[in-house]
Amino acid sequence: MRRGTTQSRGSGRSRGVSEAARSLLPREVSRGDFLRFGGLGSLSLGGLWLNQQMAAAGVEEGGGLGARSRGTGLAPLRACIFVFYYGGPSHLDTYDLKPGAPSTIRGEFQPISTTVPGLQISEHLPKMAQVMHHCALIRSMHHKNRLHDSASIETHTGRQASQGDREEFAPIEQFFPCHGSTISYVRRTLGLAVPHAALPFMFHNVVDVPCQGGGFLGQDFDPFRIAVDGHAASYAAPELSLRGELPVRRMQERLQLRAALQPGVSGLPLDRYFEKASELLSAGVVQSALDLSGEQLEVRERYGLYAASNGGGTAAALGESRHMRGQNLLVARRLVEAGVPFVNVFDFRQQGQNWDSHAQNFQQHREYLLPPADRALAALITDLAERGLLDATLVVATGEFGRTPQINATAGRDHWPDCYSVLLAGGGVQGGAIYGASDAHGAFPARDPVTPADLAATIFWRFGLDPSGHVPDRTARPWKLAEGEPIRALFGAEVA
Repeated sequence: MRRGTTQSRGSGRSRGVSEAARSLLPREVSRGDFLRFGGLGSLSLGGLWLNQQMAAAGVEEGGGLGARSRGTGLAPLRACIFVFYYGGPSHLDTYDLKPGAPSTIRGEFQPISTTVPGLQISEHLPKMAQVMHHCALIRSMHHKNRLHDSASIETHTGRQASQGDREEFAPIEQFFPCHGSTISYVRRTLGLAVPHAALPFMFHNVVDVPCQGGGFLGQDFDPFRIAVDGHAASYAAPELSLRGELPVRRMQERLQLRAALQPGVSGLPLDRYFEKASELLSAGVVQSALDLSGEQLEVRERYGLYAASNGGGTAAALGESRHMRGQNLLVARRLVEAGVPFVNVFDFRQQGQNWDSHAQNFQQHREYLLPPADRALAALITDLAERGLLDATLVVATGEFGRTPQINATAGRDHWPDCYSVLLAGGGVQGGAIYGASDAHGAFPARDPVTPADLAATIFWRFGLDPSGHVPDRTARPWKLAEGEPIRALFGAEVA
């Protein structure tokens, strides 16, 4: 049983969970809030998804695997946007500065005040400083993986990689499913056309890191993949593209003819794929959500519009399509508004051209990494709030680990999974709350340690699922949805 506390920075003092629950309990989401999910009127999935969500309220899903979080006063999430800062941002230079530490630890950046009295973050996050009243911080995340692949696997699945802490130099099959795939499986009876999407590429070390799909649940529960074209500054789902001479109506006629020529033959795996493709193409949901031409220029600029450039010679400046980092989050908002419940956004694709600041940590964070991330994440949170979507949408922003407290000889920071920070926004979190704390040097948890398993359990719990429920692997062996415990205190809920 977790005995953690949250610290409400508005009062500047620590409070027990029960007091936090009494004073900061998030409101119930009204039917009017539900109806606002039809914001993209041309996207038909939004209304379908809304009706399915309302019909499923209070009902166990996926063969009894899901259980609603009763007695918490929280309506279940309708969406989660999981933003992954591949490479590992420095917690000491973003959300957990140590201004009183020696210069070889505190680094070059100064703390600034935020909209939450007493809560300070990096000077290079000025836009996030203005939305921290919507956010909560976990400052005691930790695990044991010191390498990117295994750390990324635990981040996206909530479990230690079965092969241990290592990098992969040849493709291997993914075993544990990622968060969105697990949720898609448990809620599969809802029949959503797009239950889980991922953009704008698969992230890659030597090989694509094996944590981005359905794992032992099967390819049916892989995310719907969306690709970015950095040169055209656009997004597409290429597998859904039809040739000009084959419009949707003709494709449907061909499917009907196929059914007529094969009476009594159905239920084959190929039939499922045909039906899914037909449903997606007919709805036009994904294509509409990916077309940013209808967005107001002011909105697109708020997220960040940048010219394509290699940016120079430092690692972060060479990131693939890095000028689209802000627009990735805009697409994520549009997908949520269209009714997609879980969206993964991978901030960088290639290891070595991302947040992995072994050298020139401060230059890279100051010039290339933090400004676009600051603008885009703050814009996403603000946009969701203005559209009435934030209360029911949980935003998770994290890397696979943090960086070493000690600055190295090349002005860099190295891998550090022993303690780092994760930001949550919306989804019922207590604005301005902090869970856990690091020690004076940001090296180890000083209070209320948290693991990726706890984060996974929190996400599942907020979707109204029981983290102790089970899913089967391919040998029918049951696995818990998550091995950790939900961080209920961050949401003003009593500890179970």
